[in-house]
Amino acid sequence: MGFKQELENDVAEIFETEFSTRNGIVVPEDADIQLGNDAVTFNEAAVLYADMAASTQLVDQYKNWFAAEVYKSYLHCASKIIKNQDGVITAFDGDRIMAVFIGDRKCTNAAKAALQLNFSVSKIINPCIKLKFPETTFIVSHGVGIDMSKLFVARTGVRGANDLVWVGRAANYAAKLCAIREEPYKVFVTKRVYDRMNDSAKTGSENNVSMWQKKIWTFNNATIYASSWIWRV
Repeated sequence: MGFKQELENDVAEIFETEFSTRNGIVVPEDADIQLGNDAVTFNEAAVLYADMAASTQLVDQYKNWFAAEVYKSYLHCASKIIKNQDGVITAFDGDRIMAVFIGDRKCTNAAKAALQLNFSVSKIINPCIKLKFPETTFIVSHGVGIDMSKLFVARTGVRGANDLVWVGRAANYAAKLCAIREEPYKVFVTKRVYDRMNDSAKTGSENNVSMWQKKIWTFNNATIYASSWIWRV
């Protein structure tokens, strides 16, 4: 059998085989889902994407070891904050991290994680860079996007080289939201997420001021909410 025929047979089998699905109780790991048409579904899950801004400038204009230290610092803080807010990290992609939150407080926890990442960037990472490299003009900036929807989780790839794929609006929209660059805002959530957030994640303690600004997303003319606030870790 030729290689082309092998690929044709593989693709035909994928489309002809029905998925075996089950409802998810916890966020699955790779080993929890088979490589064939096996999947876990969630009726509701919040997806958070966090992405560093100006990463092309960073790798083009600065030493590779400096870029690596910046990447590591950002992703380290993001990872610990996400886990501290009961999120599960599902993927890393360069300077980007994806996480899934489930449970009754999923939207509140995801929003707090995003605002705490704001804090870590402005109050921990950038001051440390300035202290260690006083001559540098580089400042870490980033974007975070959060949406909520049904999710269909399957395993894709081949034996020895595979990963989970998260299919659903939330994964797609969160990735698009985190790419918005509109100063001074760093965090963008859909109305679905905002409506499900507890008041504790909506208003600051000082005079009960809202931490979120209502906006219209040019991507689909939908209502979204943006924040530039920080949440102390």
